[in-house]
Amino acid sequence: MLNFLYYPVSAVMWFWHQAFALVLGPSSGFAWALSVVFLVLTLRAIMIKPFLSQVRSGRRMRALAPQLAEIRKRHANDKQKMLAETQKLQKEHGVSTLGGCLPLLIQMPVFLALLHVLRYFNRPGLTFEQNAAIGNYVFGPDEVRSFLEARLFGAPLSSWVSMPQSLLDSFGSHVERWEVVVVAVLLMLLAAVATHITARNSQRQQLAAQTAPPEPGTQAAQMAGFMKLTPWIFPLGVILGGLFFTFPIAILLYWLTNNGWTMVQQHLVHKAMDREEAAQAEQKAAVAAVTAPKPGVRPPTVTRKPGVKPVAGSGSPAETAAVGGSGPAAAGPGVSGSAAAAVGRAASGGGGAARAAARRGGSASARRPAGTSGKAAAGRKKSGARKGGRR
Repeated sequence: MLNFLYYPVSAVMWFWHQAFALVLGPSSGFAWALSVVFLVLTLRAIMIKPFLSQVRSGRRMRALAPQLAEIRKRHANDKQKMLAETQKLQKEHGVSTLGGCLPLLIQMPVFLALLHVLRYFNRPGLTFEQNAAIGNYVFGPDEVRSFLEARLFGAPLSSWVSMPQSLLDSFGSHVERWEVVVVAVLLMLLAAVATHITARNSQRQQLAAQTAPPEPGTQAAQMAGFMKLTPWIFPLGVILGGLFFTFPIAILLYWLTNNGWTMVQQHLVHKAMDREEAAQAEQKAAVAAVTAPKPGVRPPTVTRKPGVKPVAGSGSPAETAAVGGSGPAAAGPGVSGSAAAAVGRAASGGGGAARAAARRGGSASARRPAGTSGKAAAGRKKSGARKGGRR
Protein backbone atom coordinates (compact mmCIF):
# COMPACT_ATOMS: atom_id res chain seq x y z
CA MET A 1 0.00 0.00 0.00
CA LEU A 2 2.88 2.38 0.79
CA ASN A 3 5.12 1.22 -2.01
CA PHE A 4 5.44 4.82 -3.20
CA LEU A 5 7.43 5.39 0.03
CA TYR A 6 9.22 2.06 0.30
CA TYR A 7 10.79 2.13 -3.15
CA PRO A 8 12.31 5.66 -2.94
CA VAL A 9 13.73 5.05 0.57
CA SER A 10 15.22 1.69 -0.42
CA ALA A 11 16.61 3.23 -3.64
CA VAL A 12 18.51 5.96 -1.75
CA MET A 13 19.85 3.41 0.72
CA TRP A 14 20.86 1.08 -2.15
CA PHE A 15 22.75 3.90 -3.89
CA TRP A 16 24.84 4.75 -0.83
CA HIS A 17 25.54 1.08 -0.12
CA GLN A 18 26.83 0.60 -3.64
CA ALA A 19 29.11 3.63 -3.20
CA PHE A 20 30.60 2.49 0.13
CA ALA A 21 30.77 -1.18 -0.92
CA LEU A 22 33.38 -0.22 -3.52
CA VAL A 23 35.73 0.67 -0.66
CA LEU A 24 34.59 -1.43 2.32
CA GLY A 25 33.11 -4.49 0.61
CA PRO A 26 29.45 -5.45 -0.01
CA SER A 27 29.04 -7.45 3.23
CA SER A 28 30.74 -4.88 5.47
CA GLY A 29 28.64 -3.76 8.42
CA PHE A 30 30.17 -0.29 8.19
CA ALA A 31 29.11 0.00 4.53
CA TRP A 32 25.50 -0.79 5.46
CA ALA A 33 25.63 1.50 8.51
CA LEU A 34 26.96 4.35 6.38
CA SER A 35 24.19 3.76 3.85
CA VAL A 36 21.66 4.39 6.64
CA VAL A 37 23.58 7.46 7.84
CA PHE A 38 23.74 8.99 4.37
CA LEU A 39 20.09 8.20 3.78
CA VAL A 40 19.39 10.51 6.72
CA LEU A 41 21.85 13.13 5.46
CA THR A 42 20.23 13.08 2.01
CA LEU A 43 16.80 13.60 3.52
CA ARG A 44 17.97 16.42 5.80
CA ALA A 45 19.82 18.14 2.96
CA ILE A 46 16.55 18.21 1.00
CA MET A 47 14.83 19.68 4.06
CA ILE A 48 17.24 22.58 4.59
CA LYS A 49 14.97 25.09 2.86
CA PRO A 50 11.85 24.08 4.86
CA PHE A 51 13.92 24.25 8.04
CA LEU A 52 15.08 27.79 7.24
CA SER A 53 11.48 28.79 6.54
CA GLN A 54 10.49 27.30 9.88
CA VAL A 55 13.17 29.26 11.75
CA ARG A 56 12.35 32.55 9.99
CA SER A 57 8.65 32.04 10.67
CA GLY A 58 9.41 31.43 14.33
CA ARG A 59 11.45 34.61 14.58
CA ARG A 60 8.69 36.63 12.90
CA MET A 61 6.26 35.12 15.39
CA ARG A 62 8.56 36.25 18.19
CA ALA A 63 8.50 39.80 16.83
CA LEU A 64 4.68 39.68 16.64
CA ALA A 65 4.29 38.42 20.20
CA PRO A 66 3.26 41.84 21.67
CA GLN A 67 0.65 42.37 18.95
CA LEU A 68 -0.70 38.82 19.40
CA ALA A 69 -0.98 39.39 23.14
CA GLU A 70 -2.90 42.60 22.48
CA ILE A 71 -5.29 40.75 20.15
CA ARG A 72 -5.91 38.05 22.77
CA LYS A 73 -6.58 40.69 25.38
CA ARG A 74 -8.86 42.74 23.13
CA HIS A 75 -10.95 39.78 21.93
CA ALA A 76 -10.84 37.61 25.04
CA ASN A 77 -14.61 37.04 24.91
CA ASP A 78 -14.83 36.45 21.15
CA LYS A 79 -12.74 33.43 20.15
CA GLN A 80 -13.78 33.57 16.50
CA LYS A 81 -12.81 37.23 16.15
CA MET A 82 -9.53 36.59 17.97
CA LEU A 83 -8.70 33.73 15.60
CA ALA A 84 -9.55 35.82 12.54
CA GLU A 85 -7.42 38.76 13.69
CA THR A 86 -4.53 36.44 14.56
CA GLN A 87 -4.61 34.78 11.14
CA LYS A 88 -4.81 38.17 9.44
CA LEU A 89 -1.78 39.48 11.32
CA GLN A 90 0.22 36.33 10.62
CA LYS A 91 -0.66 36.47 6.91
CA GLU A 92 0.40 40.13 6.65
CA HIS A 93 3.85 39.33 8.10
CA GLY A 94 4.40 36.02 6.28
CA VAL A 95 4.07 33.76 9.33
CA SER A 96 2.96 30.21 8.56
CA THR A 97 1.91 27.81 11.31
CA LEU A 98 2.06 24.88 8.88
CA GLY A 99 5.70 25.69 8.06
CA GLY A 100 6.71 24.75 11.61
CA CYS A 101 5.20 21.27 11.21
CA LEU A 102 6.50 20.64 7.68
CA PRO A 103 9.88 19.05 8.64
CA LEU A 104 8.13 16.61 10.99
CA LEU A 105 5.52 15.77 8.35
CA ILE A 106 8.31 14.93 5.90
CA GLN A 107 10.45 12.90 8.32
CA MET A 108 7.70 10.70 9.76
CA PRO A 109 6.84 8.85 6.49
CA VAL A 110 10.54 8.31 5.78
CA PHE A 111 11.06 6.90 9.27
CA LEU A 112 8.16 4.46 8.89
CA ALA A 113 9.32 3.44 5.39
CA LEU A 114 12.89 2.79 6.60
CA LEU A 115 11.58 0.72 9.54
CA HIS A 116 9.51 -1.40 7.15
CA VAL A 117 12.41 -1.94 4.70
CA LEU A 118 14.82 -2.95 7.49
CA ARG A 119 12.41 -5.48 8.97
CA TYR A 120 11.74 -6.98 5.52
CA PHE A 121 15.38 -8.04 5.18
CA ASN A 122 14.73 -10.76 7.78
CA ARG A 123 11.09 -11.79 7.53
CA PRO A 124 9.77 -13.71 10.56
CA GLY A 125 9.03 -17.38 9.92
CA LEU A 126 11.58 -17.80 7.13
CA THR A 127 15.03 -19.32 7.32
CA PHE A 128 18.23 -17.57 6.34
CA GLU A 129 18.28 -19.18 2.89
CA GLN A 130 14.64 -18.39 2.26
CA ASN A 131 15.10 -14.72 3.15
CA ALA A 132 18.30 -14.50 1.09
CA ALA A 133 16.44 -15.77 -2.00
CA ILE A 134 13.78 -13.00 -1.89
CA GLY A 135 14.41 -9.42 -2.93
CA ASN A 136 13.48 -6.43 -0.79
CA TYR A 137 12.02 -3.68 -3.01
CA VAL A 138 15.03 -2.18 -4.84
CA PHE A 139 17.47 -4.63 -3.21
CA GLY A 140 18.03 -7.88 -5.07
CA PRO A 141 18.64 -11.31 -3.46
CA ASP A 142 22.41 -10.72 -3.43
CA GLU A 143 22.03 -7.43 -1.52
CA VAL A 144 19.62 -9.14 0.93
CA ARG A 145 22.16 -11.88 1.64
CA SER A 146 24.86 -9.25 2.06
CA PHE A 147 22.74 -7.35 4.57
CA LEU A 148 21.96 -10.49 6.59
CA GLU A 149 25.64 -11.39 6.78
CA ALA A 150 26.75 -7.86 7.75
CA ARG A 151 27.63 -7.13 11.39
CA LEU A 152 28.22 -3.87 13.25
CA PHE A 153 30.54 -4.80 16.14
CA GLY A 154 29.03 -8.31 16.07
CA ALA A 155 25.35 -7.27 15.92
CA PRO A 156 23.12 -7.50 12.80
CA LEU A 157 21.72 -4.12 11.72
CA SER A 158 18.10 -5.31 11.68
CA SER A 159 18.26 -6.95 15.11
CA TRP A 160 16.82 -5.42 18.28
CA VAL A 161 17.32 -5.97 22.00
CA SER A 162 14.19 -8.05 22.67
CA MET A 163 14.43 -10.07 19.43
CA PRO A 164 13.78 -13.81 20.00
CA GLN A 165 16.86 -16.00 19.85
CA SER A 166 15.37 -17.98 16.96
CA LEU A 167 15.33 -14.83 14.83
CA LEU A 168 18.84 -13.94 15.94
CA ASP A 169 20.05 -17.29 14.72
CA SER A 170 18.35 -16.81 11.34
CA PHE A 171 20.99 -14.25 10.26
CA GLY A 172 23.21 -17.06 8.94
CA SER A 173 25.23 -17.67 12.09
CA HIS A 174 24.79 -17.66 15.84
CA VAL A 175 24.43 -14.17 17.35
CA GLU A 176 25.02 -13.50 21.04
CA ARG A 177 22.36 -11.31 22.63
CA TRP A 178 24.87 -9.36 24.71
CA GLU A 179 26.53 -8.16 21.50
CA VAL A 180 23.20 -6.76 20.35
CA VAL A 181 22.57 -5.19 23.77
CA VAL A 182 25.97 -3.49 23.92
CA VAL A 183 25.66 -1.90 20.48
CA ALA A 184 22.01 -0.96 20.97
CA VAL A 185 22.51 0.60 24.42
CA LEU A 186 25.50 2.65 23.21
CA LEU A 187 23.48 4.01 20.28
CA MET A 188 20.48 4.65 22.57
CA LEU A 189 22.55 6.72 24.99
CA LEU A 190 24.17 8.77 22.24
CA ALA A 191 20.81 9.35 20.55
CA ALA A 192 19.23 10.32 23.91
CA VAL A 193 21.96 12.91 24.58
CA ALA A 194 21.56 14.42 21.11
CA THR A 195 17.78 14.48 21.57
CA HIS A 196 18.14 16.24 24.93
CA ILE A 197 20.39 18.94 23.48
CA THR A 198 18.10 19.63 20.51
CA ALA A 199 15.04 19.78 22.80
CA ARG A 200 16.83 22.22 25.12
CA ASN A 201 17.75 24.46 22.19
CA SER A 202 14.16 24.44 20.92
CA GLN A 203 12.87 25.23 24.39
CA ARG A 204 15.31 28.14 24.71
CA GLN A 205 14.10 29.62 21.43
CA GLN A 206 10.45 29.32 22.48
CA LEU A 207 11.10 30.94 25.85
CA ALA A 208 12.87 33.82 24.11
CA ALA A 209 9.73 34.38 22.00
CA GLN A 210 7.53 34.90 25.09
CA THR A 211 6.99 38.52 26.11
CA ALA A 212 5.30 37.63 29.42
CA PRO A 213 4.73 34.42 31.38
CA PRO A 214 1.30 32.82 30.76
CA GLU A 215 -1.39 33.20 33.36
CA PRO A 216 -1.74 30.21 35.74
CA GLY A 217 -4.54 27.80 34.90
CA THR A 218 -4.75 28.69 31.22
CA GLN A 219 -4.04 26.38 28.29
CA ALA A 220 -0.89 28.36 27.52
CA ALA A 221 0.38 27.73 31.04
CA GLN A 222 -0.26 24.01 30.67
CA MET A 223 1.58 23.94 27.35
CA ALA A 224 4.50 25.85 28.86
CA GLY A 225 4.69 23.31 31.69
CA PHE A 226 4.78 20.45 29.20
CA MET A 227 7.50 22.15 27.14
CA LYS A 228 9.71 22.32 30.22
CA LEU A 229 9.56 18.52 30.44
CA THR A 230 10.27 17.78 26.76
CA PRO A 231 14.09 17.81 27.14
CA TRP A 232 13.64 14.82 29.48
CA ILE A 233 10.60 13.09 27.98
CA PHE A 234 11.98 12.77 24.45
CA PRO A 235 15.31 11.16 25.47
CA LEU A 236 13.43 8.82 27.77
CA GLY A 237 11.26 7.80 24.82
CA VAL A 238 14.37 6.95 22.80
CA ILE A 239 15.73 4.71 25.57
CA LEU A 240 12.44 2.97 26.27
CA GLY A 241 11.78 2.48 22.56
CA GLY A 242 15.17 0.88 22.06
CA LEU A 243 14.81 -1.43 25.06
CA PHE A 244 11.23 -2.65 24.84
CA PHE A 245 10.05 -2.06 21.26
CA THR A 246 11.05 -3.70 18.01
CA PHE A 247 13.35 -0.89 16.91
CA PRO A 248 16.36 -2.35 15.04
CA ILE A 249 19.90 -1.12 15.51
CA ALA A 250 19.70 0.62 12.14
CA ILE A 251 16.73 2.66 13.42
CA LEU A 252 18.76 3.70 16.48
CA LEU A 253 21.50 4.73 14.09
CA TYR A 254 18.89 6.72 12.16
CA TRP A 255 17.82 8.52 15.35
CA LEU A 256 21.39 9.31 16.32
CA THR A 257 22.26 10.74 12.89
CA ASN A 258 19.02 12.71 12.63
CA ASN A 259 19.35 14.30 16.08
CA GLY A 260 23.04 14.99 15.55
CA TRP A 261 22.25 16.81 12.31
CA THR A 262 19.49 18.79 14.02
CA MET A 263 21.78 19.80 16.88
CA VAL A 264 24.51 21.12 14.55
CA GLN A 265 22.02 22.74 12.17
CA GLN A 266 20.24 24.59 14.98
CA HIS A 267 23.52 26.00 16.26
CA LEU A 268 24.75 27.17 12.86
CA VAL A 269 21.45 28.54 11.54
CA HIS A 270 20.47 30.45 14.68
CA LYS A 271 23.96 31.88 14.99
CA ALA A 272 23.90 33.04 11.36
CA MET A 273 20.45 34.61 11.77
CA ASP A 274 21.53 36.39 14.95
CA ARG A 275 24.38 37.97 12.98
CA GLU A 276 21.98 38.88 10.18
CA GLU A 277 19.54 40.58 12.57
CA ALA A 278 22.41 42.43 14.29
CA ALA A 279 23.67 43.69 10.91
CA GLN A 280 20.17 44.88 9.97
CA ALA A 281 19.83 46.69 13.30
CA GLU A 282 23.19 48.41 12.80
CA GLN A 283 22.19 49.44 9.28
CA LYS A 284 18.92 50.95 10.52
CA ALA A 285 20.77 52.80 13.28
CA ALA A 286 23.28 54.18 10.77
CA VAL A 287 20.51 55.42 8.47
CA ALA A 288 18.72 57.05 11.41
CA ALA A 289 21.96 58.75 12.52
CA VAL A 290 22.55 60.19 9.03
CA THR A 291 19.02 61.49 8.51
CA ALA A 292 18.56 62.93 12.02
CA PRO A 293 19.56 66.64 12.58
CA LYS A 294 22.85 67.13 14.37
CA PRO A 295 22.86 68.86 17.80
CA GLY A 296 23.45 72.65 17.58
CA VAL A 297 22.75 72.88 13.84
CA ARG A 298 19.97 75.27 12.77
CA PRO A 299 17.21 73.78 10.68
CA PRO A 300 17.29 74.78 6.98
CA THR A 301 15.69 78.14 6.08
CA VAL A 302 12.29 78.07 4.49
CA THR A 303 12.35 79.27 0.87
CA ARG A 304 9.99 82.10 -0.16
CA LYS A 305 6.84 80.91 -1.80
CA PRO A 306 5.89 82.37 -5.19
CA GLY A 307 3.68 85.48 -4.93
CA VAL A 308 4.81 86.52 -1.45
CA LYS A 309 6.26 90.06 -1.29
CA PRO A 310 9.81 90.33 0.11
CA VAL A 311 10.51 92.33 3.24
CA ALA A 312 11.46 95.97 2.40
CA GLY A 313 15.02 97.11 3.13
CA SER A 314 16.07 99.94 5.45
CA GLY A 315 18.02 102.01 2.90
CA SER A 316 16.67 104.39 0.25
CA PRO A 317 16.95 103.13 -3.33
CA ALA A 318 17.85 106.57 -4.55
CA GLU A 319 20.76 106.85 -2.17
CA THR A 320 21.99 103.42 -3.14
CA ALA A 321 21.82 104.33 -6.81
CA ALA A 322 23.59 107.65 -6.24
CA VAL A 323 26.49 106.02 -4.46
CA GLY A 324 26.78 102.75 -6.37
CA GLY A 325 25.82 103.61 -9.96
CA SER A 326 24.47 106.19 -12.47
CA GLY A 327 21.67 106.39 -14.99
CA PRO A 328 17.92 106.09 -14.78
CA ALA A 329 17.93 102.33 -14.23
CA ALA A 330 20.12 102.62 -11.15
CA ALA A 331 17.79 105.09 -9.47
CA GLY A 332 15.36 102.35 -8.49
CA PRO A 333 11.57 102.04 -8.66
CA GLY A 334 10.96 104.53 -5.86
CA VAL A 335 12.17 107.56 -7.96
CA SER A 336 10.14 109.26 -10.73
CA GLY A 337 11.33 109.66 -14.28
CA SER A 338 12.25 113.38 -13.97
CA ALA A 339 14.07 112.78 -10.71
CA ALA A 340 15.98 109.94 -12.32
CA ALA A 341 16.96 112.23 -15.20
CA ALA A 342 18.12 114.84 -12.75
CA VAL A 343 20.17 112.29 -10.97
CA GLY A 344 21.76 111.28 -14.27
CA ARG A 345 22.64 114.89 -15.19
CA ALA A 346 23.99 115.60 -11.75
CA ALA A 347 26.01 112.40 -11.82
CA SER A 348 27.73 113.57 -15.04
CA GLY A 349 28.54 116.93 -13.48
CA GLY A 350 29.88 115.81 -10.11
CA GLY A 351 29.40 113.57 -7.14
CA GLY A 352 28.08 116.22 -4.70
CA ALA A 353 25.29 117.33 -7.05
CA ALA A 354 24.33 113.72 -7.71
CA ARG A 355 23.97 113.00 -4.03
CA ALA A 356 21.89 116.17 -3.54
CA ALA A 357 19.57 115.26 -6.40
CA ALA A 358 19.22 111.72 -5.09
CA ARG A 359 18.25 113.01 -1.65
CA ARG A 360 15.67 115.42 -3.08
CA GLY A 361 14.19 112.74 -5.33
CA GLY A 362 14.10 110.12 -2.57
CA SER A 363 12.57 112.51 -0.03
CA ALA A 364 9.92 113.53 -2.52
CA SER A 365 8.92 109.92 -3.15
CA ALA A 366 9.09 109.10 0.54
CA ARG A 367 6.66 111.98 1.40
CA ARG A 368 3.94 110.60 -0.91
CA PRO A 369 0.87 109.82 1.19
CA ALA A 370 -0.27 106.22 1.34
CA GLY A 371 -3.65 106.85 -0.28
CA THR A 372 -2.47 109.20 -3.10
CA SER A 373 -3.23 108.17 -6.64
CA GLY A 374 -0.59 107.61 -9.28
CA LYS A 375 -1.23 110.87 -11.24
CA ALA A 376 -1.15 113.04 -8.13
CA ALA A 377 2.05 111.42 -7.01
CA ALA A 378 3.60 111.92 -10.43
CA GLY A 379 2.63 115.59 -10.33
CA ARG A 380 4.24 116.10 -6.98
CA LYS A 381 7.38 114.31 -8.14
CA LYS A 382 7.63 116.59 -11.20
CA SER A 383 7.19 119.76 -9.17
CA GLY A 384 9.76 118.54 -6.68
CA ALA A 385 12.16 117.87 -9.53
CA ARG A 386 11.70 121.41 -10.99
CA LYS A 387 12.29 123.00 -7.65
CA GLY A 388 15.36 120.95 -7.20
CA GLY A 389 16.57 121.96 -10.65
CA ARG A 390 16.08 125.70 -9.99
CA ARG A 391 17.99 125.41 -6.77
